[in-house]
Amino acid sequence: MSLPDEGPFPAFTLAVVGPTASGKSTFDLEAAERFGGEILSCDSMAVYRGLDIGTDKPSALDQKRVRHHLVDVAEPGSTFSAGAFRRAALQCMGDMAERGKVCVLVGGTGLYYRALTQGLVDVPSRNELLRARLKSRIATRGALALHRILRRLDPESASRIMPGDEVRLVRALEVRLLTGRPLSSWIGNSPFGSKSLAGVLRVGLTASRPFLYERIEARVDAMMAAGFLVEVEALHRSRALSGPARKAIGYGELADHIEGRCALAQAVDRIKLRSRHLAKRQMTWFRKETGVKWYYIDNREAWKNDAMEFIERWSKKTKPRP
Repeated sequence: MSLPDEGPFPAFTLAVVGPTASGKSTFDLEAAERFGGEILSCDSMAVYRGLDIGTDKPSALDQKRVRHHLVDVAEPGSTFSAGAFRRAALQCMGDMAERGKVCVLVGGTGLYYRALTQGLVDVPSRNELLRARLKSRIATRGALALHRILRRLDPESASRIMPGDEVRLVRALEVRLLTGRPLSSWIGNSPFGSKSLAGVLRVGLTASRPFLYERIEARVDAMMAAGFLVEVEALHRSRALSGPARKAIGYGELADHIEGRCALAQAVDRIKLRSRHLAKRQMTWFRKETGVKWYYIDNREAWKNDAMEFIERWSKKTKPRP
């Protein structure tokens, strides 16, 4: 799927990327207020209703300060794909353009970011009946049994998909069974398109690893103090913790604690570990993106002034339409 050649799109889109706990949420609010923008969330877990504390979702006050898009748009038990995100994001950007707003794209989900800015290969859409059958097979026979089938039908995809990655496993089998062609032949070397979204200024926030890891640990402690366990208990009681929501960092670990599989201290330690691993993967992913101007937040407030001045210069060159 290629990007459309014509908008309407905001004449000026600011993309703020980087690892978790790098201060993106605070920076994007200030930037949106300063440059007349609205925030387009690029977070694969913030789309789910009820996943608030663990996703560091913007508060009601923050959403009153600046309008946010693609927050709380899906139920926890559902799957919100990169394709669904891209379609919804393009609609939001068109709406912003019509109202003369700057789009401030912010988040750490590299898959969503690249799907929006580069487009996606035109792979066949989902078939819910077939997906239900495949998920039922996983429930009765285990994911490893389906992975063996995938190795036979699409060995290239099977080499890239771990048996425990049920979402990608089901998708690969779904495409192969629906079309007779392996998923690997549809996407070639990459599931993304090759045409970049125009008018995007890319700003990256990062930090030295020790500094970032210290912030991650402090944030997890703050989430626990804010009632993260209570939030997960409520989701667990309502049976909303299924699908991607159960795999979200913090939600799966605290659900394991609720179900008696680990002590609370162990769950918290695992949340911190997974968060550090996520930050490492995010830094690796976004370092591969071209055209990103990076700022190290270790440099206290000096980096923020430099970044705002950089955006200011760009905005003067690319005025949003009135």
